[in-house]
Amino acid sequence: MCRWFAYIGKESCLLEDVLVTPQNALSKQVQQHFLPKLVAHDTDRSIQEQKQIECDLRNRLFNVDGYGLAWYTLVRQEFGEGIGPFPCVYKTIQPPMNDANFRSICSNTSTHTLFAHIRAATSTAINTANNHPFTFGKHVFMHNGTIAHFSIIRRRLSLLISQPIFELMSGTTDSEHFAALYATYLGDINVEHPLSHMLQCLKQTIQSIVSLQKELVTQVNPSSINIATTDGTQLIALRFRNHPTEQPPSLYYSVTAGVSLNRKFPGHPDYKNGQNSSNGQALKNEHEHGKHVIIASEPTTYKEEDWDLVPKNHFVVVDSESNHSLHPSENYFCNI
Repeated sequence: MCRWFAYIGKESCLLEDVLVTPQNALSKQVQQHFLPKLVAHDTDRSIQEQKQIECDLRNRLFNVDGYGLAWYTLVRQEFGEGIGPFPCVYKTIQPPMNDANFRSICSNTSTHTLFAHIRAATSTAINTANNHPFTFGKHVFMHNGTIAHFSIIRRRLSLLISQPIFELMSGTTDSEHFAALYATYLGDINVEHPLSHMLQCLKQTIQSIVSLQKELVTQVNPSSINIATTDGTQLIALRFRNHPTEQPPSLYYSVTAGVSLNRKFPGHPDYKNGQNSSNGQALKNEHEHGKHVIIASEPTTYKEEDWDLVPKNHFVVVDSESNHSLHPSENYFCNI
């Protein structure tokens, strides 16, 4: 599966600090992975082995099929367009650490809202059009997982997408179709919407996909839908798999890891629990760091106490003040 990283907060982050510097930065999650708390121990060895196989199946693929990032700036507002933060996007099919343009952007760009994604392609072409994140106006979307039976439901799914949104699509992935249907339900893509409306539109999108699967497929397989979307000031993420026992791909959240992912503050992302985190070059104290939330497929720091695993079939909702809350998804689309 793919891997992704999302940051939103009152404190800006330097892209280099969060995407390049850490030993387990997203740009390095090509082959090696850090997945604490994901597999609960079971005294039954056969059950434990099955859990590990399932974990490996959805989290340990080679992510070599493209990289993309979207960060929000106020540049357009500064030049007379009163639209608030608006996304800037960079995508490449080169390995990110070998991409001089990516490294230059990261070392000279800071933002309060960042989405980044490294892709492991399934059945669609490897090109920049199919790279995440996908943008529709002010809204950015990315996905890790697979929509089951996409080739069967794709035609009918496309008919649910409004014509203006359909014309903005440039790729062929199940993820972009999901994003386009969400944007269709959202309405005006150039304005911010209440979190409650964004959440309802995501639920409606999943419900529409599940309904098509049930209508067009005799025996429906589960889908893995780890998604994130933002308008630059608010964010919603979901860890989801509609199966009674199988787990979705990994997804973690943190409200403290941003401190060690910012060179202005004490600590370093590669320090482990209990390791000395003093930083003689820190410009600010830890308590001065602004409120923030990070949601990521894998922790990008090794201080495990900073990270919590998002429960299966739960939304993480972050408001414009960087307050976060968890919400279970409704049962009506959780099981196939």
